[in-house]
Amino acid sequence: MLTNLHVKNIALIDEIDVEFERGLNIFTGETGAGKSLLLGSINLALGKKMTRETIGKFGNYALVELSFTVENPALETAFAQMGIQLEDDQVILSRKIMEGRSVSRINGETCTVGQMKKAATLLLDIHGQHEHQSLLYPEKQLDILDEFAGEELAAFKKQVRDCYEIYRRTEKELKECQMDEEQRVRQIDFLQFEIQEIDDAALQAGEDEDLERKFRKMYHSRRIMEALGRVHGCLGYDSPACAGELVGQAVREVSSLEGLDEGLDQIYHTLLDIESMLNDCNRDISGYMEEMSFSEESFQEVQSRLDEINRLKGKYGDSIEAILGYRKQQQAQLDGLLHMEERKERLSGELEKAKEKLEQASGQLSGIRQKAAEELKDAIIGSLEELNFLHVEFAIRFERRNHYSGNGYDDVCFMISTNPGEPLRPLDKVVSGGELSRIMLAVKTLMADKDDKEVLVFDEIDTGISGRTAQKVSEKMALIAAKRQVLCITHLAQIASMADAHFLIEKSVKDDVTITGVKKLNHQESVREIARILGGTEVTDRILESAAEMKEMAQVVKNTRLK
Repeated sequence: MLTNLHVKNIALIDEIDVEFERGLNIFTGETGAGKSLLLGSINLALGKKMTRETIGKFGNYALVELSFTVENPALETAFAQMGIQLEDDQVILSRKIMEGRSVSRINGETCTVGQMKKAATLLLDIHGQHEHQSLLYPEKQLDILDEFAGEELAAFKKQVRDCYEIYRRTEKELKECQMDEEQRVRQIDFLQFEIQEIDDAALQAGEDEDLERKFRKMYHSRRIMEALGRVHGCLGYDSPACAGELVGQAVREVSSLEGLDEGLDQIYHTLLDIESMLNDCNRDISGYMEEMSFSEESFQEVQSRLDEINRLKGKYGDSIEAILGYRKQQQAQLDGLLHMEERKERLSGELEKAKEKLEQASGQLSGIRQKAAEELKDAIIGSLEELNFLHVEFAIRFERRNHYSGNGYDDVCFMISTNPGEPLRPLDKVVSGGELSRIMLAVKTLMADKDDKEVLVFDEIDTGISGRTAQKVSEKMALIAAKRQVLCITHLAQIASMADAHFLIEKSVKDDVTITGVKKLNHQESVREIARILGGTEVTDRILESAAEMKEMAQVVKNTRLK
């Protein structure tokens, strides 16, 4: 359940904290008091786009925070799969909004807006003022039917999606085969040219790296030879100043002292090692310089081969491996073009099989839907009768689309008749705004038992109704609130009287600044607010008595209906 809403500096709100209760949480207030800010703040926390007016006049940022207590083990599992660890069975969704950007967090950890929305869909279901209009769209009606069918339908929908993906992919491949002969010949010539060009190069894996090493060595050969010549001169025996001659002289000098002092033996052997290392180094330099010789023709061959490989890289890939991979890909395409008729025949057979499987899967899906539609029809009729539709008939009409989709081939249409003797007609041809609101309420009631959402939010779902119908709607709301926590913004006294917790949204002026606030009402304050709704600006004692009586009767109805 939603335990707390904290809002800071949004529009006319300075800072509010709302502590919610189980059951039916009702919000009322005069027109223009800011009732829409409540739902707007919740939507902002859940990732809704911001406007320039989002941040109020009471600071340089806005903040919305929703605190939930999770009581359903299925929801705990769902959050764990999202990588969200609950803290004392709590989930806290927050969004800090600054100029031009916002930061969303779940249990204190930064997250994306997408992650926030996904978490929100697990926790609550929001029904805005105009959402009932979506009932007029066949796509929404099909979604409602599928949601009502539940788990039984889910496996069949996945099967249809998988079959459709195979069908669509095969159909696309077959369409790619539909080209005229002239175009096919041109494509074959082009592919053969590319493949032949790569084959003529006779590329070997790693060849380019070996050639680049050779090229660097050849290109810098003169610099290398000159430097090694100088090094050989320094280390050799060509002059008394060379290292080899000097070390040899040092060896002879120490050798002449042999036997005079045993301590000189270590020095003598060290000098011998140095002389040996110099001789080895000079031999290595001489050998390298001898092998360094190469012809200008060899250099040109290496350079030409590298140029050819780099040219192919510019056309077909940034490495020899990529070029050979491209060649393999083009060969496969060429083979397909050379054997186009055989491929078309094969794909046509595969497409026919894919279509048969898709048809079968779509038929099974449609069968499950039609079975669920009968149950949904009866359930909606029962729920509508409870909402004061006295002579209602309802049906779900199925039509087959002229094409397949990942959702099968069904189109559905909700049909209704609200007066005796009138034929069933589509919703958009019959119902008024108030009737549509009640139909959506009936649907929401039925869906409440089909998911794990613990919180339902209704924003003025009572639009366009009054009198006996309003009473029926209020009883339905109380019935839903017995199983789920409900937040409802209303302007009807009948619904307000059913509140388990009643909140007043009102404006006030502080230091010449208009502020919207939320106040939780006690019993007497709730009665007075209900009287205001009943009587308008002037609340008389008789209206107060009526409001108190309405509150008492609501409690009796709740106790009776919920036993």
